[in-house]
Amino acid sequence: MNGINVKGLLAQASEQAGGLADFGPGNYREALDVLSDSLAREAGLSQQGEQLLQAKLQAQLVNRLVIQDYCRRHPGILQERVEDPLVIVGLPRTGTTLLQRMLATDARFCSAAWWETRYPAPLPGEDVRDASRRIALARDEVAQMIRFIPDILAIHPLDAMAADEEFMLMEHSFLCAMDSYANVPGYTGWLACQDRTEVYDYLKTILQFLQWQKRQRGEGTAQRWVLKTPQHLHTLEVLFRVFPGAQVVLTHRDPVQTIPSMASMAHTLWKMYADAPDPVAVGRQWSEQMRRGTDHAMAVRDAMPAGRFLDVRFEDTVRDPFGVAQAVYRFAGMPLTEAARAGMWAWMESNPRNRRAAHAYTPEQFGLSQAQLARDFAGYRARHVLSRD
Repeated sequence: MNGINVKGLLAQASEQAGGLADFGPGNYREALDVLSDSLAREAGLSQQGEQLLQAKLQAQLVNRLVIQDYCRRHPGILQERVEDPLVIVGLPRTGTTLLQRMLATDARFCSAAWWETRYPAPLPGEDVRDASRRIALARDEVAQMIRFIPDILAIHPLDAMAADEEFMLMEHSFLCAMDSYANVPGYTGWLACQDRTEVYDYLKTILQFLQWQKRQRGEGTAQRWVLKTPQHLHTLEVLFRVFPGAQVVLTHRDPVQTIPSMASMAHTLWKMYADAPDPVAVGRQWSEQMRRGTDHAMAVRDAMPAGRFLDVRFEDTVRDPFGVAQAVYRFAGMPLTEAARAGMWAWMESNPRNRRAAHAYTPEQFGLSQAQLARDFAGYRARHVLSRD
């Protein structure tokens, strides 16, 4: 790959957005330069992968232009209140999707569906009150992803209309974990040295914009956001700084089980963009990244009031989802109403876990072993896994 021409990408995005030129605040240009260099030197992208990533980055730049323009023309967007989200945070494969989608059935919670995280800004000529074009595009994209990598459904239940994590929104800062898609250790190393405050500042802006759009569509009855992504493990202190009323639900499961599963998911995604991604590189990078994330989250937690956190075990979420929901509502200071319980029950009945295909993998595929994972995550396991067994 010759590398993404960042200057050309910015120009194309501006043209696609009808000549808009203000991409908003932040260090997005340097981030794109570092990412482009890393993709060219390290990622081993296929021709398809290069095209897909270029289109992805350009679409995110167009979104930035459109979001900035809407915020300029509608100052009320930045007055939307989003300061107190309930945030589900944990290692991948710890029940975060199940818990978020259960809670999102309650109309008192505001959430972003997959289509909103993929298309947070109206398309050219699209009325902000009618998102049908964006929804149709998102549905088509999900169907294409499932056709291209059918194994994805055994790993993550993709649904364009279901609540999903805000990771794709955070990507709009270009200061996010691009190693979810490709092998970019140079970019990842650079990212580890960056202040991630602007990621959360921009996430807040996009959430305000999404909430404002919901109001325009007559959907503005929710009281607070329910968010979730494993990426917050690395930056919990920044999350609390930008969202001072946030409450965090920490989900737990033995990393000896979750890390190989996460490596399998990452490797599946890498195969969309590279012809022969190295599974051992995937395993090594994600195991180390998640080890740093859990260590950091435990340190941040120790420095903050205990009441800002609720611990939830994966086994409890699967065995007694309504008991866990009751604990979450108590923690959030909200009553678990009969209407909310009925909505959750209906969703659970329509989305049974046993309907999903088995997720087949072994730790050894990714250069991992149970002994090594137990050793690397010893502190986390002692505190959140073994202490409860």
